[in-house]
Amino acid sequence: MVMTIGCDQVTKHIATDRLSGNPGLSFLADTLRLEYAENTGAFLSLGENLPDNIRTPLLVGGCGLMLVGLVVFAVRFRVIGGVLVSISLIVAGGMSNLIDRIAHGRVIDFLNLGVGDFRTGIFNVADIAIVAGVILFAWASRRGLAQVE
Repeated sequence: MVMTIGCDQVTKHIATDRLSGNPGLSFLADTLRLEYAENTGAFLSLGENLPDNIRTPLLVGGCGLMLVGLVVFAVRFRVIGGVLVSISLIVAGGMSNLIDRIAHGRVIDFLNLGVGDFRTGIFNVADIAIVAGVILFAWASRRGLAQVE
């Protein structure tokens, strides 16, 4: 978890220093774009138009409660194996984005994938950890690997 949070925070710092105020960069025949974006909303900027006095407590409080709930679940049921790894990825990614939201009121995004006009939203390393954790959780649960001690 420390490595995931550290990697996310370092890459966001680099993105801020190198990409903020500059044109985006394109790699691999425009399959990968690096472009600076500040996300005041949640996933895919949901809720970004809410007033600050509603959006901030909702996103900080909601995310915080969800992360605490995942940790309590993992400890309470002594989760092991793939499910523990998946929960760790989700918590690490969520925690890193929560750190940004508390410290800066926004989350820095800088990665974009796609081919032609078919593109993802702009995201960051924490988002990759969260999505990987959700996919691993679904896979482990479906395969009967959702073991508790």
